[in-house]
Amino acid sequence: MNSLNHDQLLALYRQMQVIRQCEEALAKSHQRALIPGACHLYIGQEAVAAGVCAHLRDDDVVFSTHRGHGHALAKGVPPRQLVAEVFGRATGCSRGRGGSMHLFAPEFGMMGTSGIVGPCIIQGTGAGYSFKLMKTDRVSVVFFGDGAANNGAFHEALNMASIWKLPVLFVCENNHYATEVAFTYACGSPTVAQRAGGYGMPGVQVDGNDVLAVHAAADEAVQRARTGGGPTLIECLTYRIRPHCEGMQDFGYRTREEVEQWKARCPIAGFRQSLLSSGGATEAELASIDAEVKELITDAVQFAEASPWPDPATAAEHVFAEA
Repeated sequence: MNSLNHDQLLALYRQMQVIRQCEEALAKSHQRALIPGACHLYIGQEAVAAGVCAHLRDDDVVFSTHRGHGHALAKGVPPRQLVAEVFGRATGCSRGRGGSMHLFAPEFGMMGTSGIVGPCIIQGTGAGYSFKLMKTDRVSVVFFGDGAANNGAFHEALNMASIWKLPVLFVCENNHYATEVAFTYACGSPTVAQRAGGYGMPGVQVDGNDVLAVHAAADEAVQRARTGGGPTLIECLTYRIRPHCEGMQDFGYRTREEVEQWKARCPIAGFRQSLLSSGGATEAELASIDAEVKELITDAVQFAEASPWPDPATAAEHVFAEA
């Protein structure tokens, strides 16, 4: 199956389950008023983060958006630290200072998420520039939504990355809506991927709910970046099945029927069925992963809820880098 061995297939399935079960736990936590501030969940888009980050080394970096929990988990941030950060606790990956939209864990190569649309594209390009200056084979990956593809930062970054052949992978998670504005309304171009041609770089559109399709496209793009071939733009067609943000109204701009249709195309359920039908995994193996991940996420929520709030006396720490 896609030339991946048994362990690699199970690792992809497990990664998607970690993201899904963590996000479902956060949805319940939001209903219990455990999450201060906004919370944008990644449910439905798990195949993108899992398929791309499977190719990254510890020293590669990821830049993300307000919907960045899945990227952080796929890059290696432990569920305990992720949930604690979303809860605003001192044990979180950003010591409770960032919350859901501003995750930062450079020790795992997670270089930050942002509630502002687009800046991560510029920052990730800058990381690629630094890697080229240092003559390393490290790679920078930028995740952004279809709405950010209409931001000036998108065009500036792609142009710079192209002319300097920077080791950057631009990953557009096209979930069809920028908050509540349909992609078909906001964009005169039918795809994001075709814009790559205007900047002289490869652009490919894939089924973002097919983890193997994402994995294959990212494999080629990461290898191109590592070997000096320059950047790639990958557009992953996917869908978020939760509201834009927890607590927001959801059916003034899309229908329940549309959401149900996409739920039926669940990336995890589809991959699970594919593994079973192809003999890539057994029911017992997948059930074991499901149960193990459930324990992992249950522990993460309990750890976060029991963790202390940040000490106000430390508010000025981590603001400036000390010499």
